[in-house]
Amino acid sequence: MRPLAAVNERIDAHSYPATSEELIAAYGDIDLELPNGNETFGDALGRLGDTTFEDAEDARLATYSAVSKDAIGRPNYSDRDAPSIGETGPEPVSF
Repeated sequence: MRPLAAVNERIDAHSYPATSEELIAAYGDIDLELPNGNETFGDALGRLGDTTFEDAEDARLATYSAVSKDAIGRPNYSDRDAPSIGETGPEPVSF
């Protein structure tokens, strides 16, 4: 799943540097499809406040960091990493 698929071409074609306000005004109503729901590009980017992006990749990475928790799978789940030192991690769940 590519959450930014609906907005990628538009932000790639946008003129930079650009502010979050400009990107929200231009593309804020586009829905991002997340694994556990949807939200708009404007909602995600709005969490960053007043930010200036130097290029499309800046805007893309910032948006990935700002999407809601609906963008992740099961919270606190990892089949790869052991808990950090001093952490016990979540209780194991058997499927």
